[in-house]
Amino acid sequence: MQPLRPTSPGERIGVISDTHSLLRPEALEALEGVDRSLHAGDIGDPGHLDGLARIVPVTAVRGNIDRGLWAEALQETVSLTIGGLRIHMIHDHKALRADPAAEGWNVVISGHSHKPGIEETGTTLWLNPAASTCRSRWLSFRKRLAAPAP
Repeated sequence: MQPLRPTSPGERIGVISDTHSLLRPEALEALEGVDRSLHAGDIGDPGHLDGLARIVPVTAVRGNIDRGLWAEALQETVSLTIGGLRIHMIHDHKALRADPAAEGWNVVISGHSHKPGIEETGTTLWLNPAASTCRSRWLSFRKRLAAPAP
């Protein structure tokens, strides 16, 4: 979970995915100072959304392990605009049936694969923050995102 590029001075977005009923202290620390968090699904424990919401406003989508009445209240996809950025969230990007450029999305956020990724294609930034439960992979990705650009 790492803030996306600031959308306006001082505005930061924290992104997390695949917590699988385990919300690590490192994940909560990474959210310190963000203005909003986006959870790309596989939450596992509805209490985690409540916990995140006590820290920062949270928007979440349902993942493939999210079951029950609480999960049914979550949408499978969410499109939102934050500070001028058009963001689309879906748990598994392979299930995406729309063309991000045609939809005007600047960012597509997904999870599911547990593999960190950040890639630009055309005008769209694709972001997968990786499973926050896979500590070594997640921490490695956080360091890579936090490194200054060359």
